[in-house]
Amino acid sequence: MDINFTTIIEVLGTFAFAISGIRFASGKQIDWFGAYIIGLVTAIGGGTARDLLLDITPFWMQDGKYFVTTGFALLATLLFKNQVFKWSSTLFLFDSVGLGLFTIVGISKSLDADLPFWVCIIMGTITGTLGGVVRDILLNEVPLLFRKDIYALGCIAGGVVYFICYSFKLPVGLTELMAAVTIIVIRVIALKFHIHLPVLGSISPKAEKAEDKDR
Repeated sequence: MDINFTTIIEVLGTFAFAISGIRFASGKQIDWFGAYIIGLVTAIGGGTARDLLLDITPFWMQDGKYFVTTGFALLATLLFKNQVFKWSSTLFLFDSVGLGLFTIVGISKSLDADLPFWVCIIMGTITGTLGGVVRDILLNEVPLLFRKDIYALGCIAGGVVYFICYSFKLPVGLTELMAAVTIIVIRVIALKFHIHLPVLGSISPKAEKAEDKDR
């Protein structure tokens, strides 16, 4: 993969995820520094876990552009906060773009480490989703990954598309673009048509009593 293309994807993904994190924190009475930290954690959390699993130095320790990009995301949010906070779809849009881009980065870096493709898909999913999990935990929310939204499944679908394109030896740039677009489109379609996994319901009082008797 061309290193300049990697840089573009990582910067765009960092900006998108940082915006989503800052936007998500906006209703939690958090100050500017706190919002910056939430945005940064959202952007680098998944990639950090991936690099630790790959036994390499986390990417943000080798390049400060992620901190700078998050700073620009905070500045953009402050300057255009009326537009960013007014649009109900803003958080979803930036989160979806970040999810797609970072999933591709995770798959690509795992391929460079000569891992089996199914492991690469898992690594891509971790890269795309774990930052959002940490964000939600810090903000005392149920992580989006564990709710009914099509989230991790979109990453897996994008990974499968990546694998198919890779198997047919399509150009790397086209492969990554198709996989990222797949993830973003799946999330958009799922939202538009209210497609989601069934929610695990709570145990009914009768079933709970029966379970207590069995014990």
